[in-house]
Amino acid sequence: MTVIRQPGVVSTDHVLQVPLDHAAPSGEQIEVYAREVVAAGREGDDLPWLLFLQGGPGHKAGRPLGRDGWLVRALDDYRVLLLDQRGTGRSTPANRQTLPLRGGPQEQARYLAHFRADAIVRDAEAVRRRLLGDEGRWSLLGQSFGGFCTLSYLSLAPEGLREALVTGGLAGLGSSADAVYRAAYPRVARKNHGHYARYPQDVAAVRRIAEHLRSAPARLPDGGVLTAEAFQHLGMLLGTGTGSHTLHYLLEEAWVTGVTGPELSDTFLAGAQAQLSFAGNPLYAVLHESIYGQRSVDPSGTRWAAQRVRAEFPEFDVDRALAGDGPVLFTGEMIYPWMFDTDPALRPLKEAADLLAEREGWPDLYDPVRLAANEVPVTAAVYHDDMYVDTADSLETARTVRGLRTWVTNEWEHDGLRASGGQVLDRLIRMARGEL
Repeated sequence: MTVIRQPGVVSTDHVLQVPLDHAAPSGEQIEVYAREVVAAGREGDDLPWLLFLQGGPGHKAGRPLGRDGWLVRALDDYRVLLLDQRGTGRSTPANRQTLPLRGGPQEQARYLAHFRADAIVRDAEAVRRRLLGDEGRWSLLGQSFGGFCTLSYLSLAPEGLREALVTGGLAGLGSSADAVYRAAYPRVARKNHGHYARYPQDVAAVRRIAEHLRSAPARLPDGGVLTAEAFQHLGMLLGTGTGSHTLHYLLEEAWVTGVTGPELSDTFLAGAQAQLSFAGNPLYAVLHESIYGQRSVDPSGTRWAAQRVRAEFPEFDVDRALAGDGPVLFTGEMIYPWMFDTDPALRPLKEAADLLAEREGWPDLYDPVRLAANEVPVTAAVYHDDMYVDTADSLETARTVRGLRTWVTNEWEHDGLRASGGQVLDRLIRMARGEL
């Protein structure tokens, strides 16, 4: 067991073997890793535990550099556990290097079908029993997709929870993938219009880049291909508090004059790659639409919903925009099948991803009856016009979960937990305690 001391915190590693399929506990085992973090000097205190479930899917938990970010507030009261959800970080990895060991695309897809929220909750329960004992209960903080997992936790194993805190992650319990994206494209369009109102010079800058890429896709430093549609995916930035500014500064340095004339700069291409590459989180792309799959909602599967629904919103078509004089719109967190051709980290997983997209009859992730009878205190920050999670869905879910209290705010964007330095978390804690 490794113990690390950083400024203001002490971290301890925990590794646990869990079943790949919790319905077959004696079958294949994988590892899950979690990092226990406690305030320096309080290692021996009897503190309540707070499990953190990261956004995603397919993202590892954050790596603290000391008492930073939301940990500034959390460590006042809790012993925090940062879980690397299965397939990510120091848990048994699932990526282009490891998945071929499973066999071909069929075997890879069958394996990855066990990496959704229901399995993550069962993993967390195994860790809880190891650390707290069968009767111990912990608090839960779910950010974004971690909030989706929180709703699954309340549906599958509420007996393990003493309270739940959710930031930007109240999923629509009965929303299909088609419905999710049908609601998402207009929100993304609004974020685009907000960006262009803030930086009107970017209208011409983006059109110039898109026109160039339409005729001459660029090679990224990692061997990936920057097409006009891949360039649009930089709109992922627009859902965070500082993302619009980050995008603008990237566009400012898009061009240099080389020996053959103007060309996209290495600085720009490296910056675009840093935002677009899935090398560090391939499961985000592979599993993204499957997080909405539920047999009671849409038994036919997700079938690349973002790509199909996009046709209903022609304002996102690059050629249509370039044929006129309006802005080229960026897209959001949508995952498209062509990404598995342009990104080297995803190419080897293309066939498995296609099989997951066509998979039918995904098990349900939420139990509305159990949620309606919920007895666990739940508080949730709902960000007004959140680009990633539909506000209307979130509020409808809040009405479904018994006793859930919401705080609707436009002070923060989707990354409010991280960006607020503990302010968002502090409010949710005080709400859970009845102080607000």
